[in-house]
Amino acid sequence: MVKVNGKEADNAIGLSLEDFLISEGYLIDKIVVELNGEIMPKSQYKQTNIKDGDSLEVISFVGGG
Repeated sequence: MVKVNGKEADNAIGLSLEDFLISEGYLIDKIVVELNGEIMPKSQYKQTNIKDGDSLEVISFVGGG
């Protein structure tokens, strides 16, 4: 089981971090991802595969005034 922002996301297993984020509609340049407690550099999104047991936190930046 994979958890994304505290919710189960078994459809993520086996995908690269980048492919999963795009499939979920995230804008890569406007988010930060924490994988198993570590902030992931964007340069690693394509080569990092999501495995059973992983925990992701996706943090989106929103501008405003």
